[in-house]
Amino acid sequence: MADDRAEDRAEDRAGGRAGRPGRGPGRGFRYGAWSGGEDPLAPPYDVRAAVDALGRSVMEGRSASDALRDLLRQGPEGRRRGGLDDLAERVRRRREQLRRSGDLAGPLRQAREQLDAALAAEREELAERTPDSTGQEAADDARARESLLEGLPRSTAGAVQELASYDWQSQEARAAYQRVLDALREQVLRAHLPGLGQQGQGGQQGQRGQQGRGGEAEAGEGGEGQRGGAASEDVKELLGDLNALLAKHARGQDAPEDFERFMAKHGDAFPEQPRDVDELLDALAQRAAAAQRLLRSMSADQRRELAALIRAALADADLGAEMAALQQHLQDLRPGAFGPGRRERFTGEEPMGFDEGTGALSELADLDALADQLAQDGPGSTLDDVDVEAVERQLGPGAAADVEALKELERELRRQGWLSGASSGHLALTPKAMRRLGQSALGRVFADLRSTRRGDHDERAAGTAGEPTGTSREWRFGDEQPVDAVATARRAVLRTAAAGGLDAARADRGVRLGAEDFAVVETERRGSAAVALCVDLSWSMYAEGRWAAMKQTALALAHLVATRYPQDALQVIGFDRVARTLTTAELAAVEPAWMQGTNLQHALALARRHVGRHPSSEPVVLVVTDGEPTAHLEDDGGAFFDWPTTPETLRRTLTEVDAMTRSRVAVNTFVLGEDPGLRRFVDAIARRNGGRVFAPSPDRLGEFVVGDYLRSRASRRRAG
Repeated sequence: MADDRAEDRAEDRAGGRAGRPGRGPGRGFRYGAWSGGEDPLAPPYDVRAAVDALGRSVMEGRSASDALRDLLRQGPEGRRRGGLDDLAERVRRRREQLRRSGDLAGPLRQAREQLDAALAAEREELAERTPDSTGQEAADDARARESLLEGLPRSTAGAVQELASYDWQSQEARAAYQRVLDALREQVLRAHLPGLGQQGQGGQQGQRGQQGRGGEAEAGEGGEGQRGGAASEDVKELLGDLNALLAKHARGQDAPEDFERFMAKHGDAFPEQPRDVDELLDALAQRAAAAQRLLRSMSADQRRELAALIRAALADADLGAEMAALQQHLQDLRPGAFGPGRRERFTGEEPMGFDEGTGALSELADLDALADQLAQDGPGSTLDDVDVEAVERQLGPGAAADVEALKELERELRRQGWLSGASSGHLALTPKAMRRLGQSALGRVFADLRSTRRGDHDERAAGTAGEPTGTSREWRFGDEQPVDAVATARRAVLRTAAAGGLDAARADRGVRLGAEDFAVVETERRGSAAVALCVDLSWSMYAEGRWAAMKQTALALAHLVATRYPQDALQVIGFDRVARTLTTAELAAVEPAWMQGTNLQHALALARRHVGRHPSSEPVVLVVTDGEPTAHLEDDGGAFFDWPTTPETLRRTLTEVDAMTRSRVAVNTFVLGEDPGLRRFVDAIARRNGGRVFAPSPDRLGEFVVGDYLRSRASRRRAG
C-alpha cells in the first residue's frame, strides 16, 4: 500500500495531474504543476519583466514617462500580444486595404452606364418607326426624338436633367432611366441611414445585396418597385420625425420620452442603436461628414456632376427638403464633424456606390482617429484615450484585448508600487523599482566577477564583534559566536535519522544533542568605508554609448552598499560643467543634456568633503570619465569652460588631486574611450596620487568599479 502511494505521488509530480481526487477515505485532492500546455490562468504580461524593460530605457537616458511610452508601444517582453505600434501597423494595413477596395467615382460610372442603357433602348425603339411600319407622322416624330437625344449634354447630370420631362417611347428605356435616379437616391439615403434596408421597404431585406456594386436593383413595371422602396411615405415620415426630434433638441425642449418614442418607431434604420439623442447625432454627423469627404475627394467636375445628380434624385421623390433640413441640423448641432478634411485617393477599379464610398470614408475617418489615439503623441496622452470599442470594431476582439492588457499593465505598475506620478504628467520610478534595478545591475556585475574569479571579499570567523551574515557553520573549539538553535536542532534530527533511530526518537518524544550537532551563527568583521563615486555626465558619455553603463555601475554599487555594507557611506557625484551630489533615484532619472564641460575639479572637491566627514572610515574615491578636464570653478563660484583644456583648469584640478594625496586618499580612475589627452592626464594623477588607472570597456565598467571597491575594503580588513 505504501508503495502504491509513493507511485501515485511520483506520477502526480511527473505528470502534473492537478485536482485528482485521492483514493482513500477522508483524503482530499492532490495538486501539481499544470502540464496541459500554456497556463490558462497566467496573466498576459509579466510586471517584473516590464519593470526591467523600463529600467533599461531609463539607464539609456530616457525619462520614466518616455520609457513607459516606449514599453507600451513596443509591447512588454514575454507577452503573447504586441504593443501599440503593432496595433497601429494593423490600422495602417486596414487603411491601405480600404483605399484599394474600389473607385469613389462609381456613382457617376453607374449612372452613365444606366443612362446609356436607357438611351440605347430608346434609340432601338425609335429606329423601328419608319414610314412603312408606323406611318409618316410617327416616323417624323421618331426622327425628331432621335435628334433630341443626339443633342443631349455630354455630362450625365445635364442629360438626366434634360430628360426629366422626356416622354419615353420604350418602356424598357423608361425603367432604365428611372433606375438612374432610384439607384442613386437609394445610395444617398443608405449613406445617411444605413438601416433603410429594413425600413419602409415592405420587408425587402436584401435591397443592398440585390443592387450590389452595379447599382441596379430589380424594379417593377415602370420602376415602381424602387418608388415603393426608400422613397416611400414611410421614409418621408422617418425623415420628418427625425428632423422634428433634432429641432426640438436644438431648442432644448426634448425629453427622453421623445427619443424613446422615435426609436420605437424608427429604430431599425439605425444599426448603431444609439442610447440617446447625442449618440444619434454623433452617428448621423459622422456619416454626413463622410459623404462630404467623398465629394471633396473627387475632381471639381466630378463633384459638380454628382451633386447635381443627387439633387435631381432627391427632388424626384420629394425628399430634397427633408434631406437639406437634416444636413442643416447636423451642421448646427455638430459643427466640429464637418472640418475641411483631406482628400482620399482610392485606387481600386471596381465602382463603389455612393453608400459604399461613404461607408468606406467613414471607416477611414474612424481608422484615422484610432491611429491618432494609438500614436500617443499629444500632450497628456494616455491609454484611456484609446477607444476600445473602435479597436474591436476595426481590428477585432483580440486587438481590443491587447489594449485592455496594456491598460491593466500600466495600472499594475502603479498599484504594485513601481511607478509614481500623474498618468498624463511626469512619471518617476519608485524606490522599490530602484532597488530592483540596483539588484539586477549588481547581479550582472557579480556574474562578471565570478567569471573572472573575483569577489571573495568577506572575512569569516570574526568573533563576537562581527555582524551576522545570515548563514551558520559547525561549532569549533574556541568559537565565541552565538549558537544557532535552529541549525543545531536540524543537524541533530538529520544525524539521528541517518543512524536509523528516528522511530525510537519518536517513541521517546525527543532527539538527543551531541557535540557534533552544534552550529554557530556565522559573522564577518566589516570595517566601514566612505565611498565617493564621481561619474561623468557630459554629452560625450551619451553620444559615445557609455551612458547606460555608467548608470548601471552606479546603481549596482549603491545596491551593494545598501544591502551588504550598510555601515559604508556612499555618495554619488555627477559632473559636467559643474558637479552635484545625486541620490540613486536622481541619478537614474537624469537625462543627457547638451552641456559642454568636464568639471573634475568640482567633483573631487565634493568627494574630498564627503570622505572628510567620515575620518574613521576607509576613503574610497572612484572616478568614471571619458574626457580630460575642460571646466573648473572660479574663485567667485562661477563655472569656467574652454576647449581644449586650459592650463588654469589643469592647475586647479591637480590642486584638488594634491589635497587628496595629502589626506592619504587614493583616487582610482576608470577611463572610457581612447582620448590621448585624457590618458596623459590620468597618468599624471596616478603618479602624483598613487591611485590606480583602469581602462575597461563600457560593458565591463561595473565589474571593474565594484571589484575595486571590494578590493579596497579587503585591503582595509587585512591592514586592521
